[in-house]
Amino acid sequence: MTLTFLCAFSLLAGFVDSVVGGGGLIQIPALLILLPGMPVPTILGTNKLASLAGTSVAAYRYAAHVEMDWRVTISAAASAFIFSFLGSWAVTLLNPNFLRPAVFVLLVLVAIYVFVVKDLGLVHRPKHAPRKAALLGVLTGVALGFYDGFFGPGTGSFLIFLFVGLFGFDFLSASASAKLINLATNLASVFYFGATGHILYRAALPMAACNVLGSLVGTRMAILKGSRFVRVFFLIIVAALILRLAQQMF
Repeated sequence: MTLTFLCAFSLLAGFVDSVVGGGGLIQIPALLILLPGMPVPTILGTNKLASLAGTSVAAYRYAAHVEMDWRVTISAAASAFIFSFLGSWAVTLLNPNFLRPAVFVLLVLVAIYVFVVKDLGLVHRPKHAPRKAALLGVLTGVALGFYDGFFGPGTGSFLIFLFVGLFGFDFLSASASAKLINLATNLASVFYFGATGHILYRAALPMAACNVLGSLVGTRMAILKGSRFVRVFFLIIVAALILRLAQQMF
């Protein structure tokens, strides 16, 4: 019965994560509640393996159907892979909970900004020359790659916001680029957690299959409905993240 519930939550997480990120908002609490007493690194490693499957499918489908700036995306993904590995190593040494207040404030500011600027991310209008954009992509990958490996909640939302606000992408292209970077960070984390024995495979593998199903549905809806749908979904998930972090802090 526990595995059935975990798979159901993973299906929902795959759908949410494929559109705007935030699947960990669903999957990690489910793992913590349904597998009490499991070490936190093992919870994170199991979550990452399940998420990796869905993210791979989402990244493939977006790459096939959405036009992306590959120079920026590959630069960000490469640096994110390296620094996500370092972040996963750091989480075994340090308590990541001290980040919660800062992340809470940032998410509130992001939600307000996206809500107030009504046309933000509805038109794809890149802002930077290719070389500068690639450099900014590397810096984005460094910061959010480490954050995703170390703490994680809101990574997909922060990536989408940066691609929209900093690079001038529309929400659909931003979501597509974010999936490729999430693929890199998840892969790095899985390498680390797998090598250190922090993945519960009997839960992670069935969850991965369900995550893929959710991801297939989510990417199809995002591609068909476009940037307006992704923008609304983005605001809903950011609001849920804010409420979740507020609950944990207060």
